[in-house]
Amino acid sequence: MMVAGSRRWPGDAGSGADDGGPGGPSGGARLVWYAAYGSNLHAARLACYLRGGRPDGGARTYPGCRDRRPPRRDVAAVLPGTLYFARESAVWGGGSGYYDPDVPGELPCRAYLVTVGQFSDIAAQEMHRSPGADLDLTRALAHGRDRLGPGRYETLVHAGDLDGHPLLTFTAPEGLAGAALNPPSAPYLRTLAAGLAESHGWSARRCADYLASRPGAAGHWNAADVLAVLGGGLDL
Repeated sequence: MMVAGSRRWPGDAGSGADDGGPGGPSGGARLVWYAAYGSNLHAARLACYLRGGRPDGGARTYPGCRDRRPPRRDVAAVLPGTLYFARESAVWGGGSGYYDPDVPGELPCRAYLVTVGQFSDIAAQEMHRSPGADLDLTRALAHGRDRLGPGRYETLVHAGDLDGHPLLTFTAPEGLAGAALNPPSAPYLRTLAAGLAESHGWSARRCADYLASRPGAAGHWNAADVLAVLGGGLDL
């Protein structure tokens, strides 16, 4: 895992009493890194999961987390593996983004420092469930992966540790080899590109080259078409 810049969010209290939280890996106040590699690369999109709301270009309104505070910090990171587009997104139309850690490559992501309770509620909303219960992270932390169910984001991945906190994300269970690839929609690509620019400082051209080359998008989108969708620039 490679880590680039880091920033604190307004209201960040630094390392405080709730950093440890209740004992055990599922204590709701314990801090973990949520590694976002899809639309939640964009902070405004993640805010819909935290505070509730509907993202620009999306078709769903989210209830938000029990704890609506912003993340303590976020960092730009790169994980081993690849992004691919598959299934059908009820929010954006077209394929959703998924992470396969077993395929050679690099995955740019944005890691947000949140509580276990917030991570659990974000995951619940991704799984089209109501937030309100903490996930048991024991198996994911012990074995690197835990399949909670067959759903699109019901496989937890423990991708390492950063500054003493586990770095976690979620993806589909089948991986790239078993995926029904599906090209992403233009609104989804715009949101991903905005997130990459915001977190990693990428240009519109670099975003377009990257997104057009991902499995599921390749062969349906080319870099020039993605760049046209972005309007030659990114609105942050």
